Amino acid sequence: MTTAYIDSVPLDRSAHLVPDDFELPYRLARIGQLADDVRACLLKMIYLAGSGHVGSSLSCVDLISVLKFDRMNATDDVFVLSKGHAAPAWYAALMVAGELDPEEIGTLRRIDSRLQGHPDRSRLDLVAVSTGALGQGLSVALGRAEARRMRQEPSMAYCLAGDGELQEGQMWEAIMYAGARQLANVTLLVDHNHSQNDGPIDAILPPYSLPDRFRSFQWHVQEINGHSHLAIRDAVLNARANQRQPSVVIAHTQKGYLTPGQILLNGSHSGSLTEQIYEDAIAELERTAR
Repeated sequence: MTTAYIDSVPLDRSAHLVPDDFELPYRLARIGQLADDVRACLLKMIYLAGSGHVGSSLSCVDLISVLKFDRMNATDDVFVLSKGHAAPAWYAALMVAGELDPEEIGTLRRIDSRLQGHPDRSRLDLVAVSTGALGQGLSVALGRAEARRMRQEPSMAYCLAGDGELQEGQMWEAIMYAGARQLANVTLLVDHNHSQNDGPIDAILPPYSLPDRFRSFQWHVQEINGHSHLAIRDAVLNARANQRQPSVVIAHTQKGYLTPGQILLNGSHSGSLTEQIYEDAIAELERTAR
């Protein structure tokens, strides 16, 4: 099954979520199709807006797609996008899932739009938390997780953060708290694209030995390829099965990831898409349609 595009809007909008009766190979294929729909949607969104965090949004599409379309319980689980500048990826996932009107695709970053450059819950209740000031999302996710545990609810709190965000002190206060409280119903996904606004993370403030740091705070640690839907899915399943401690999934990704071997805008943090760059990107997605 392949997906065709008309001006980057997916034509096939049936069965948005991955059916429960799909066997694993078909589940992974369907996740891949939906992830490409998300890429096409966010590219159009940023192109029409004239600016946006292209690279940062593309690097986390696969993580968001596995959660949104396959692993997350939309009714009970909570998702906090701590790296709020990747909001186009979440908005696009909501559109592909049929929860957000595609007619709003051209309203990103406009005054009075529901789709602000960073998630604003006062405008859009399809985001759990207003984020943008980096380092704060995990603390909120922990609060949600703690409340669910007190109510004995079998749900999860997922938080997606950037690797540059781990330079924030509040992140490590939250990490220390979660380990001490053994909050096993929280999973932190780190979009480890090795880059931040001012350049390569290793040249600014390198996060040496991230796995060892998390383990020292009593976290369950997994390192994966953040563009492998199978690896992401397995890691999320393992995290949910771990009832002893909070889990972190360190996902190695590439900023601006479009398709295997194709990186948009040289992996820049943010920027604008010219008509040619946008059309070439959509053509690449069509060429490699799953």
